[in-house]
Amino acid sequence: MSDPSMSTTTPPTSTGRPQLGASLLQDGWISQEQLDLSLREAKRTRVMLGQTLISLGFITEKVLAHYLAEGTQTGMVDLAATFIPPEILDLVPYDLASQFQVLPIGKRGQVLDLAMADPLNIMAVDTIENKTGLNVHTQTAPAQELSEAIEGHYAHTESIKQLLDELSTKGFSDLGEDASQEAPLIRLCNQLIAAGIQARVTDIHIEPDEQYLRVRMRIDGILTQELLISKPLQAPITARIKLMANLNLTEKRTPQDGRISFNLGSRRIDLRVSTLPTNFGESIVLRILDKGALKLEFRALGFSKNDQTRMQALIQRPHGIILVTGPTGSGKTTTLYTALRHVNAKEKSVFTLEDPIEYQMPMIRQTQVNPDIDMTFAAGLRALLRQDPDVILVGEIRDQETADLAMRAALTGHLVFSTLHTNDALGAIPRLIDMGIEPFLLASALTAVVGQRLVRCICPGCKVERKDAKQVLAELKVDLPTDIPLKLWTGSGCRTCGNSGYSGRAGIYEIIKITDQLHTPIVHGPDLTAIRAIIHKEGMPTMFQDGILKALNGVTTLEEVLRVAGG
Repeated sequence: MSDPSMSTTTPPTSTGRPQLGASLLQDGWISQEQLDLSLREAKRTRVMLGQTLISLGFITEKVLAHYLAEGTQTGMVDLAATFIPPEILDLVPYDLASQFQVLPIGKRGQVLDLAMADPLNIMAVDTIENKTGLNVHTQTAPAQELSEAIEGHYAHTESIKQLLDELSTKGFSDLGEDASQEAPLIRLCNQLIAAGIQARVTDIHIEPDEQYLRVRMRIDGILTQELLISKPLQAPITARIKLMANLNLTEKRTPQDGRISFNLGSRRIDLRVSTLPTNFGESIVLRILDKGALKLEFRALGFSKNDQTRMQALIQRPHGIILVTGPTGSGKTTTLYTALRHVNAKEKSVFTLEDPIEYQMPMIRQTQVNPDIDMTFAAGLRALLRQDPDVILVGEIRDQETADLAMRAALTGHLVFSTLHTNDALGAIPRLIDMGIEPFLLASALTAVVGQRLVRCICPGCKVERKDAKQVLAELKVDLPTDIPLKLWTGSGCRTCGNSGYSGRAGIYEIIKITDQLHTPIVHGPDLTAIRAIIHKEGMPTMFQDGILKALNGVTTLEEVLRVAGG
């Protein structure tokens, strides 16, 4: 059945059928305006309707996969939880799996279970059946997850150590920077980045030493040494990374910043690249900005039910300023993006000022700060206020002018989100006053301050209950709530978590809502002792207390809470 709103020349696809759009519309995933735009774009670009909806930011890969599975009655498969024996992978060559975006996941007699992004791709099914001599039974998987699983399971490229051996054998190390264009070196740099992405790292450090080049990766906030590379390969590797990031290869005396757009299967990941001259060469750090791994839900970030409710209420306020505080790398930007995602951008005018823009967000106008052309946060905020905004995100308050403009915007009917570098939420108040903000202005404009840190989560694959909970409490000198059962967990270490016992991270938070009772100690001080007493009286838990609750609920360990938040 063809879609009457599509041209007859549009290729028939499973996602171009009218029931997809109608189902999404009926279930409230999209509006009629979004569907009409997507149909026009699908017709213009000759791209499937489902993929068009995804590219426009109206739905996610998982939503599309759910409706495809439902419409074709094929069922969904969780590839992350699926073990695929090597003999099953051998049934379908990598080139066919990559070409048709399919993955063999099991075999029952003469039936091959095949995960597909498009279960109605008859050509793919026929090709695989002819190749294997088996009957194919299809299951649906999100396209992005499927592409990543294909790359990870087949591991068709050489290992990094094999590539290093090849480079040394062929003598590319003697070519200096010229080797940056040689195929093995290109594969080596690509493999380093791909390995980092698949291992969920946030940063890749390429660090020159006197005798060798060291590669370290930050996983769940902890740097681990991954690789030592011969010194002669330093120049070509450095040149290759700089070439990928469109940096000046000849400039080695000053720091440079750039970006890399890296494709892992059908998945595109952005990397922010920073170079810094050191005594042994240029140090390079690649920050991985994986939008696909970003889950903009308060629950996924680690907010408790009470904190989720409080954040939702704060976001619905018509005006005021909400600050997120914490050190670099504590997840402040992700929290801000999550807050923006819960703003009704269909009915409100939403703008951001960022340095840099880390993730593109649909229906939100995002502006890059550029001090080199006097496009500072303050200058951008002044211009932005003439664009009739309702909600404004200012990436960071760095100076008095930006702080003053943000406060006055909050007082004139705008909802403002921003970040501040302080040790805890309470520290934002004296910090802003030190910047030159009048206390009476601060008390009137400030709605809430969110303090946060990131703790490592216990690996679910090797999570076990501790039998020595009381002894641990005594050694760590921690007082726990008496109304919660005393249970502590730890990770024993497994292959999934690299024997660390931890996998992934979650936030611990404290939310200070600026109530009427806090106005007096802010205006006539700030009196932090009085403010802290009022916060305690009103039952606002501290970051440390939130961490303790997460430890008792088996999210993390007490040791991790103490490491990150102290006592």
